[in-house]
Amino acid sequence: MPDAATSSFSLIEQPWIPVLDLSGRRRLVTLHELFAQAAELRAVAGELPTQTSAILRLLLAILHRAVGGPEDERAWQGLWRRSDLPADDIAGYLDEYRDRFDLLHPVTPFYQVADLRTQKGDGFGLERLIADVPNNAPYLTTRLGPGLARLTPAEAAVWLVHCQAYDTSGIKSGAVGDDRVKGGKGYPIGPASCGSLGLVYLEGRTLRETLLLNLVPLDSDYLRQDPERDSPVWEREPHGPVEENERARGPYGLLNLYTWQSRRIRLFGDQAGITGAMIANGDRIAWPNLHQQEPMSGWRRSANQEKKLGQPLVYLPALHDHTRALWRGLTSLLPAPTERPGAEAASRRPPAVSQWLARLRIRELIDDQYRVTARAVGVVYGNQMSVVDEVYQDALTMPVQAFDPAGPLAVTIVDSAADAEAAVLALRRLAADLCRAAGGYGERAEDPPAAAADRAAEVGYAKLDVLFRRWLGDLGPHSDPALARIQWQTWVGRCVRRLGRDLVEQAGPQAWAGRYVDQEKKKHLSSPLADKFFRDALRRALPLAAVTENPPFSQEVPA
Repeated sequence: MPDAATSSFSLIEQPWIPVLDLSGRRRLVTLHELFAQAAELRAVAGELPTQTSAILRLLLAILHRAVGGPEDERAWQGLWRRSDLPADDIAGYLDEYRDRFDLLHPVTPFYQVADLRTQKGDGFGLERLIADVPNNAPYLTTRLGPGLARLTPAEAAVWLVHCQAYDTSGIKSGAVGDDRVKGGKGYPIGPASCGSLGLVYLEGRTLRETLLLNLVPLDSDYLRQDPERDSPVWEREPHGPVEENERARGPYGLLNLYTWQSRRIRLFGDQAGITGAMIANGDRIAWPNLHQQEPMSGWRRSANQEKKLGQPLVYLPALHDHTRALWRGLTSLLPAPTERPGAEAASRRPPAVSQWLARLRIRELIDDQYRVTARAVGVVYGNQMSVVDEVYQDALTMPVQAFDPAGPLAVTIVDSAADAEAAVLALRRLAADLCRAAGGYGERAEDPPAAAADRAAEVGYAKLDVLFRRWLGDLGPHSDPALARIQWQTWVGRCVRRLGRDLVEQAGPQAWAGRYVDQEKKKHLSSPLADKFFRDALRRALPLAAVTENPPFSQEVPA
């Protein structure tokens, strides 16, 4: 067994980052290898999408520092035109902070506090470090028995980065020296930093392109940074158990945020394996109006916080709705047209990475044929945010023209998503009317008509989800926006009409005969009448689909 005093696991030289290469093979690489081979790798490939996004933010912090910003668009363009990343510069930067990237360093272990302990000297397992092991209910996890007894240092490094980004709230171990501890416990300060974000990042054809697409120049209009104070955690004095002073910790820019120490952690073990982890509270973060420092989240205006803080304008991170596909929220993902002077402040702001891609498109710094994938990642916490209920992920691949807020194709894409919503609304009303015609009563959400509407909408969105992704994937720089909109409305119309016809056929003889749903107004409702109302509503929702039965495009409408 290695001596604990001399144990070392260098993240720079030891393989620990899971990646996919261009052939689809999964393997582990070192930090040195990742940056040197980034053009030959497809993506970071964590066990969970939250692992992937947390590691990506760490990599971006390293890259930002190693390339000195980049300072401006010209410097970024120089990086984009290369066939690889400046591996020598990155290697030199990492070597400068070599000790801070040692997972088992006796004084400055990576993302940890070396002498962290509790008053009682408790023993610690790995359950709280591994996010897919629910407390007291490990029924669906892939890690039981030996899988919870020991992790390799490589596995522990991944979970460590993940914990600093996505750890749950709830009671933590009370660290000696932390004046917030009461009765030996660290009381909740909220989830780790990324858990409060509706995180979005852009993905290219290779890991090199992915890193550069998210490498927003620090002098851009979308970001604000205090260059004297904004730095990654390894460039600063090592943390102790106490919460860092608010003036010292910031955040002062994205480098602070990408490496934010939400927890104080200590891993127990050596090169042969990690057997335990102590997790205590770290630094809290106040999210209001950090939209010009955090580039990987959309933002929403909060009237409640404006009133509470006494400020005229307050934006908070916009979390993903885990019940909706990403394309149904395109208005919060894609850049909006520039606000007119004197106009009311926008209710939502897109992620800075989306705004940056829009600028690349407008300035023609990226090829007109380029396609990008927007990936959304989030965590749904439960029971006072102390457990992980669900991990959300979704992705949309689209042409770069979709990110040009003034471009006609972008307008068509957003409007087409709204077309689908309007069509499903008509389908919902049909399902509710058929239920009422058959004898269903009630206006509450749990009553039969509303439940029938919800079921119909769920089926409708599932069918349209496949169609929208196919339609969006076929768009390109030479697509005619007007014809594309006609094509989409035709697809939606035929799909939703089929679903409506099935509902009418399944409604049965009682709905066909119908009944008076409002005796005073003598309002009679039956399945034939409900079907008529539905078809009228669908024509209003999809006016372009009614223009012609033979749409002016060659591709057939999917069955």
